[in-house]
Amino acid sequence: MAEGPEQTALDEVMTRIGQSVILHHAGDREEARHRFLALWAEIGEHGEALHRCTLAHYLADTQDDPSDELAWDLRALTAAEELSDDRLDEDRLDEDRLDDDRLDDGRPTGRAGAVAVRALYPSLHLNLAADYAKLGRSGAARSHLRRARGAAETLAEDRYGDGVRAAISRLELSLGEGGTPGEGRWGPPRQRP
Repeated sequence: MAEGPEQTALDEVMTRIGQSVILHHAGDREEARHRFLALWAEIGEHGEALHRCTLAHYLADTQDDPSDELAWDLRALTAAEELSDDRLDEDRLDEDRLDDDRLDDGRPTGRAGAVAVRALYPSLHLNLAADYAKLGRSGAARSHLRRARGAAETLAEDRYGDGVRAAISRLELSLGEGGTPGEGRWGPPRQRP
């Protein structure tokens, strides 16, 4: 499929999100937050759901106040759920396009976004669990932690999957939810050669 202006614009947004993530990981949290917020102002509450999900997910990590972090993580989850709903609607409307992940105008379908965001669900729920734990809301924290663990079952046995599973296990232990590996809990991440 030829790349049109819409596709170029979509890729630009993800590139800009990635650049801000790099700034944040390099320690420039304040600049990353400013760039994320400027990008949020550009795409708005009604921008592409995949962009909103990704941007809000990373923007939450740059917040100083746990309540603000929670608000951004909730925005990310809402956008992720929108992607899942879009995918279901498209599947019902057009069964013949099962392998097509772009609309005729180049925009990603709900299917493409849903596939991309599926790998984020464990992290989205893990972040929400951590947010609620920071705010002293242990019931909500445990609920999202269970959802994170369930969603993590689909993650690959790779560095990302290992890292998310290890973070889930650490939060379980801090919330008093941890068990032994023999009780269905994950063991430590596997070692790489």
